[in-house]
Amino acid sequence: MSNKIVYILLFLSLSANLNAQHLKLQNQPYADRRIFHLGFTIGLHTQDLILTHSGFMNENGEVWFSEIPKYSPGFTVGLIGDMYINDFLNMRLIPTLYLGDKLFIFKEQVSGEEFKTRIKNNYVSLPVLLKISARRTNNFRPYILIGGFSNIELVQKKNLAVLLKQNDFGIEVGVGSDFYLPLFKLAPEIKFSFGLKDLLEKDRDDLESEELLNYANSLSKATSRMITLSFNFE
Repeated sequence: MSNKIVYILLFLSLSANLNAQHLKLQNQPYADRRIFHLGFTIGLHTQDLILTHSGFMNENGEVWFSEIPKYSPGFTVGLIGDMYINDFLNMRLIPTLYLGDKLFIFKEQVSGEEFKTRIKNNYVSLPVLLKISARRTNNFRPYILIGGFSNIELVQKKNLAVLLKQNDFGIEVGVGSDFYLPLFKLAPEIKFSFGLKDLLEKDRDDLESEELLNYANSLSKATSRMITLSFNFE
């Protein structure tokens, strides 16, 4: 009996030591308990629009349609303000700068004639997001994001085939994962933004070219979409 007790004590001692070693492998064990902390984010994004056509026919009987056939990568940089709510919820404010553009291709439905134009859109975005995290496993912790955003375009260039309003708002969802490193947290993250506002400027007094006005009149609505791949450092 005494031998069995000794073996049990040795087993418990060994288990405790292994558990202690396992805990030591966790970097920054109290990082998620900070009431408020800051960080920064950098990454890439692609801008897109959901276009609705008006079916407008000009004096020559031409009807033009437009599309954004491919995504152009843009640059993203921002600051992270994170507020702790409980062990699984955080509120985040992430003012972000988006530098990018959109390639429009207009095509006449009968002749197939094409007109291409590239429009630069640089935004400052202010998303407010709820971060919902799973339980931490060693130095890995996945999470999801949900919230809303408000955008403002820095420079509105006129005399172009497409003119977008300077302000936008919508919803934003995303997924990511925190990786706990010895000195900071690194989180690769992907977010999807869906605008809820019609961005198309329909009053085009700025256009003097009849040709550009034909392209402008071919659209009746445009709402934004965006995909962002970023890396957060906290």
